[in-house]
Amino acid sequence: SSDLYRISCSTSTPCCPMSPKPALVRVLRLAAAYNVAWGVWQIASPRSYLSLLGAEPLNYTMIWQGLGLFVALYGCLYFLASFNYIRHWPIIAVGSASKLLGSAGFIYYVLTGALPASFAYATIPNDLIWLLPFSAMLKQARASGVTLR
Repeated sequence: SSDLYRISCSTSTPCCPMSPKPALVRVLRLAAAYNVAWGVWQIASPRSYLSLLGAEPLNYTMIWQGLGLFVALYGCLYFLASFNYIRHWPIIAVGSASKLLGSAGFIYYVLTGALPASFAYATIPNDLIWLLPFSAMLKQARASGVTLR
């Protein structure tokens, strides 16, 4: 049915009685701008960031450009979610999962010697700093009773 992906609240009207917090909206818009800018940079100049980190250049730069594309697309989704992150919590949940898994992957690959520790300069701004505010958004969405059904 057309309601399959409708986002609704478990409480009575109006939907989403809790309002998004302005500080978290600003953080989400900052995340949107950062992700779009970083992604476009990687698409336009895929070797420059790796060189800045002192990493070996890639043989297949299109893989790094593809990563840049996905990061930029996440940024677009964060911007859309910023208009009401409570209602659009699934976007924040997927973003949080990617940030958490990206951080875990960084730790694993540094510990196994596959990545230099200098990649922390990529992981901190790309993943770690967003985990706390994204968690706060998800906590607020859960408290408001928003569900996906």
